[in-house]
Amino acid sequence: MADSVFIARAGAPAGWEAERRRAFQFGLAPSLLILGAITLVPAVTLLLISLTPLNLLDPVGTFRFDDPLANYRQLLDDPRFVGSLWVQVRLSLSSVTLQLALGLAIALLLNANSRVLAAIRSAFLIPMVLPPIVVALIWKILYTPDVSPLHRALEQIGLPIRSLIANPDTALWAISVAETWQWFPFTMLMVLAALQMIPDEPLEAARIDGANRWQLFRYIVLPHLRPVLVVCALFRLIDSFKAFPLIYVLTNGGPGTVTEVTNFYGFIQAFNFSYWGYASAIAVVMLAAVFIISWSISRLKGSDAHDRHD
Repeated sequence: MADSVFIARAGAPAGWEAERRRAFQFGLAPSLLILGAITLVPAVTLLLISLTPLNLLDPVGTFRFDDPLANYRQLLDDPRFVGSLWVQVRLSLSSVTLQLALGLAIALLLNANSRVLAAIRSAFLIPMVLPPIVVALIWKILYTPDVSPLHRALEQIGLPIRSLIANPDTALWAISVAETWQWFPFTMLMVLAALQMIPDEPLEAARIDGANRWQLFRYIVLPHLRPVLVVCALFRLIDSFKAFPLIYVLTNGGPGTVTEVTNFYGFIQAFNFSYWGYASAIAVVMLAAVFIISWSISRLKGSDAHDRHD
């Protein structure tokens, strides 16, 4: 009798744990179904379409899988696609570098407990919460000489300049500056949070030992901020592949193809020429590139953390 009671009591937690696990699975199932519907289904559809020569001018006759790798072979022989990759690399590297540098610099300047600085920090967040199309329109005005207050001010002091977005030498940099203006607050917020978590003891000990500000930053502050900067770089690098609104409004991929990044080239193939199969192959390549970059940076971050632990 005692043994049966003991067994029943011992089995109760196991049964409760099973019920809890089952309830958790049932509660999670709707979210997983919705997530699969809005992510996996479009991704699989995109991959399938990329294996066809689908053209909206002849959707029935071109939705076939007789040569599934034809679009990917064509990408390798498409100089415009290869050029768009190089434009994307230049835009991503320039904008991410500027965002990290500007965000870090402003975070260091605003790292203090002050109501005035708190208000200034709030003002810096405005660009980040604006819709991308609004940001594009703001910079369209600033870059248009006929209506730009910036151009008029430069003319007043005897320094007239050409339209930056109409000049092949400056168009990509103009987009990079607009992208940086919108998204450097993200880096600033992340760095500010990390700065406020740095313990005071190492800084005070270094000051007592005679370390100057540069030495404090280089040997104490920067190592503490490095993981945060890596995360910021990863997020901003991924988002830099989505600079479509700025390019569409400011330059439309021009002058020529100077600012035609890969996703904009895919947009042209899909909506200007109706080559949906080829455009889908471009999108799949971009998706694979973003995944590889994210995985590589994550592994690099993990290896760095492991080396510091050792």
